[in-house]
Amino acid sequence: MNAKGSLRHTLLLAGALLGSSPAMAADTVEARIASLEKELAELKALVKAQPAAPSTSQTAAAPETARKPEVSSPATVTVSSGAKLQFYGFARFDASYDTGRITPGNIALYAPSEKTVNDDAEWNLTANATRIGMNLYGPDTETMKLTGNIEFDFLSYVGAENNSSPRLRHGYLKAFWPANDFSIIAGQTWDLNASLIPFVDDPAIMWDAGNIGGRHPQLRLTKGFKSGQKSRVEVAVAAARTIGETNGSGADSGKDAAMPSLQGRLALSTPLLVSGKPASIAVSGHYGQEEWDTDADGSHETLDSWSCVLELSLPLSDRLLFASELFTGENLDDYWGGIGQGRNGVTAIRSRGGWAALRYAASPETTLSIGAGMDDPNDDDVLSITGRTLNETQFISVTHRITPNFILGGQLSRWRTDYKDAKEGDAVRAQTSVTYSF
Repeated sequence: MNAKGSLRHTLLLAGALLGSSPAMAADTVEARIASLEKELAELKALVKAQPAAPSTSQTAAAPETARKPEVSSPATVTVSSGAKLQFYGFARFDASYDTGRITPGNIALYAPSEKTVNDDAEWNLTANATRIGMNLYGPDTETMKLTGNIEFDFLSYVGAENNSSPRLRHGYLKAFWPANDFSIIAGQTWDLNASLIPFVDDPAIMWDAGNIGGRHPQLRLTKGFKSGQKSRVEVAVAAARTIGETNGSGADSGKDAAMPSLQGRLALSTPLLVSGKPASIAVSGHYGQEEWDTDADGSHETLDSWSCVLELSLPLSDRLLFASELFTGENLDDYWGGIGQGRNGVTAIRSRGGWAALRYAASPETTLSIGAGMDDPNDDDVLSITGRTLNETQFISVTHRITPNFILGGQLSRWRTDYKDAKEGDAVRAQTSVTYSF
């Protein structure tokens, strides 16, 4: 019986009791009335506390509401080992128009000299940035959490444009001990040096134009420390694969070196301007070597490769974020520095540069970004005539989610690349992307 029915039956019962006892003493009647009024007040409170009965339209809509999280949640399966696999990725189409040629085309790295290609406008259409991945979870122990990641795209530049080969982006395991704030990563993932990513729509993320760092096979150790109530210091070191070029003996100059590349990062995360949105400042870098054989008897030259990077990520408000990186180093072609130039003969090419950008969240669906980057190799180190001496870009981009899964992107950028004793390259690039994320 519901509360309203109980109320009606109680009132009828009260009337019957009072009507059937005409000889009842006055004080007994008054006591009965007081008791019934108390019960009536309790029943009214009960009725008010009850949730309203759903309407027919609300009842019909409930199953649809319950299904919504399933649409946007990645598919997860459990395999026989007990590990869980969570699939994710996106199908992506990129279209760009360049007023002058930009290398390599589908992505933007730098503008060729107009001495060789003078204002040669071109279109690029590609789906090779399409990506698929799996997040791996567990099984965990009482003290350790085990995760991993495997991820591919098709920007390998192996095969025809409409028949590209997959490219491994990530393939690693991570063992994390929460009580000690300590983790081990083994496999291929992002480098420690220059860990920030500019707010651009181009999949090349301003490589060769101020943003250095990439992905390498590595063994990484990370330790975190609390600093006060809301701050955290993180120290990370890694031994990474050095990827060089074919030297005089036919071997890879990075593999031929006597040591892996060493990477490190020291970072502080702390609230500054915006509550709940910590800022981070970090110093990172790497050191490695390449061995260049000069003859068959084993004589060789050793070239150092190193970088030093200052990183800053600073929320300026709940919607506005500023980020920047500044770097210096030499022999950085393996890390997308030096405008793709690592050496001139047996001389390492020194370079410096960086990028800065602002990102504004206009709404939960729309973000706007603006920024610039520059890579400035030492003019004395680069090859004569064809050597690239300066590469700079400025951009403005927008991303809009029509639905959580249907995303549009657009970017307008200017590119200028200077050459040693040759005419510069200059182009404006208009780019759009259409993404179906799952």
